[in-house]
Amino acid sequence: MNMHTARAAFGVDSLKSILGISVLAIRWDDAVALLTRLIAERRFTKVSFLNAHNANVAYTEPVFAKALDDFLILPDGVGVDLAAKLLYGTWFPDNLNGTDFIPAFLQASAKPLTVGLLGATQANAEAASKKLAALALQHRFVVIHDGYFSPAEEPAIVDRIARLRPDVLLVAMGVPRQELWIARHIDARHCTLPIAVGALLDFLSGAVPRAPLWMRRLRLEWLFRLWIEPGRLWRRYVVGNPVFLWRVIGQKFLRRPAPARSGRGAGSGAGH
Repeated sequence: MNMHTARAAFGVDSLKSILGISVLAIRWDDAVALLTRLIAERRFTKVSFLNAHNANVAYTEPVFAKALDDFLILPDGVGVDLAAKLLYGTWFPDNLNGTDFIPAFLQASAKPLTVGLLGATQANAEAASKKLAALALQHRFVVIHDGYFSPAEEPAIVDRIARLRPDVLLVAMGVPRQELWIARHIDARHCTLPIAVGALLDFLSGAVPRAPLWMRRLRLEWLFRLWIEPGRLWRRYVVGNPVFLWRVIGQKFLRRPAPARSGRGAGSGAGH
């Protein structure tokens, strides 16, 4: 299932285009049920999340924007929520940020699954695997490889994934590398749901702390992350967030397509 089949399944109002990226507007429980059904039916579906940072990257990188056309995209964070309100007058039904949604989805999946982990450091991936195994005892979690591999190592890694053929493959390599890697290397022979999860394994391992619950409830987790890692994240948040909102305002009032979407064929999601 990609966003075109999602439109057919959920109706035209279920998709909101944010800077040319189609995002599924769906409630938390419905998203859990959707992914569970896709696994049960063995319907190969690439999954990712759109936040303000990802949207900015896709705006300027055509290859990444094109790759996202073939992913099921879920809304992540206050930035895209504000964008939906500005553009469509309504918020997304729920914030499906992967850090909270993926563990909850795995906990809710009663049928035993095999879940592969690819990315982060080996230590963080192993620690995340143990944390997930404690959260969802019914599943088998397998660390495939860390995220620091050379192109020469890729064939062996892809072959290992194909031999394991997990129901879910969590790919944690950062944006846009993780989505591009999935698009270039993973198909129905390898797994059912490859999911691009960003820093999820680092959070689960405890190597990167989460914001206190009260900050998450106030939608201020980005501010906590900026405080923890200012050197790495200041450009993403201090510069990136205003740039994202400015681009969204441009989409609303100027009706201009994102540059990354221009010159693409009728089969893309640009015109939807």
